[in-house]
Amino acid sequence: MIQIGVINVSDRASQGIYEDIPGKAVVELLHEYLISEFELVYRVIPDEQDQLAQAMMHMADNDGVCLIITTGGTGPALRDVTPEATEAVCQKMLPGFGELMRQVSLQYVPTAILSRQTAGVRGNTLIVNLPGKPKAIRQCLEAVFPAIPYCIDLIEGPFLVCNEENMKAFRPKAS
Repeated sequence: MIQIGVINVSDRASQGIYEDIPGKAVVELLHEYLISEFELVYRVIPDEQDQLAQAMMHMADNDGVCLIITTGGTGPALRDVTPEATEAVCQKMLPGFGELMRQVSLQYVPTAILSRQTAGVRGNTLIVNLPGKPKAIRQCLEAVFPAIPYCIDLIEGPFLVCNEENMKAFRPKAS
């Protein structure tokens, strides 16, 4: 069974102070975009770099997820440490993901230049950092998701099939 990890990075949601809306938004989009059956590995983590890094490493190395999507912790605030945790656990960084997400977000808000979303690869796992607001999550994930199945192919993960009515994955034609 395909395993996909979702981590909401939030001090308040991890303490139960407010509902985990961003993580649920990602799960909803995954069900909208994918036909492939998958199981979720789901966590809500406080904005603590070590805890987040440990959660990502456990999902990648022990749970065998092919994809980890994080929400939150990508801004310039002192407690925002998601990109640092991602960079600490990845062997390869994929800056194009963050570049595209910022470009898309700039169409809606000028503060998108403050965002530090990124992506990287740990072994056979792609890790993608999304912002924490559900509307921005949809905008950003919609922009980068067409490349995600092919990236997972390239890192020898499972073959993800998209629901073509909602999301078209791009895979180059064989030469």
